[in-house]
This record gives sequence, C-alpha cells and structure tokens, in this order.
Amino acid sequence: MSIQAATPYFLLNGRTEQAIALYQRALGARTETLQRFGDMPGGCPTDLKNRVMHAELRVGSAMLMMSDGPQDVPQAPAGGNVSVALSFDDPAQLRRSFETLAATGKVIQPVIDAPWGGLFGVVQDEFGIHWMVNSDKKA
Repeated sequence: MSIQAATPYFLLNGRTEQAIALYQRALGARTETLQRFGDMPGGCPTDLKNRVMHAELRVGSAMLMMSDGPQDVPQAPAGGNVSVALSFDDPAQLRRSFETLAATGKVIQPVIDAPWGGLFGVVQDEFGIHWMVNSDKKA
C-alpha cells in the first residue's frame, strides 16, 4: 500500500464560500467540486441544506479540500499547528498572494530575503489558516 496524496482539508464552520472567494483572488484557485448537504440523497435538516459539505479547489498542481462541516462538530482553534506551504516560481505573484491573504488576515513573518536564497513569509488568513510562502527567486 502506498499513499497517493496528502491533501489539506479545512473545516471552516460555515465560511467555506468566503474562503473559496479569497483563495480564488489570492492564489488563483479553481473550484473543481462543490457539494452542499442539501444535494445529498435522503435529505438533511433544513438548517444544513445550504452548508458546503465538500469542496475541492485546484491551486497550481495541488488540491485543497474544505467543508463548512455539520454545525455540531467542535472546531479546532484557529492557527493550529499545521501550515500550508506554497512554492512560487514568480516572486511578484508570491508578493501579490501574500498581500491578498494578509489584507484580511495577520502577517506572522513578513516576506524577507531568506537566508537560503529566495523569498519567504508567513501569513494567517482570516479563517485561521497559516500559509508559508516561498520562492527560490528573489526578483
């Protein structure tokens, strides 16, 4: 048995559509799948009908998955111990993405000239997700 992929799965407690809009602007994400609880056979409680059960976003060659989750599932604290690392081949795009995420989030580490060469920064978005941005190129 071998692992074919490790994919971040965000539980966003009713804010998935807002996150999708941000990630489309900041990261150029494309929505590949969006299913609501109300789309499932057998029905669901009215208050869950419009919540996003599962969404998949393509970001470059990577996939992000997310859900509003059912309302009775405890949510992990924002900014837990996992970060999503993004590698950019275009430093200008790195800066644009970082600034877009930071506009409604919080800068943890400003974009700097990294000691290993290239650029590096960390931002927490408005949903509590930490993004580590990295580029091997500086300019």
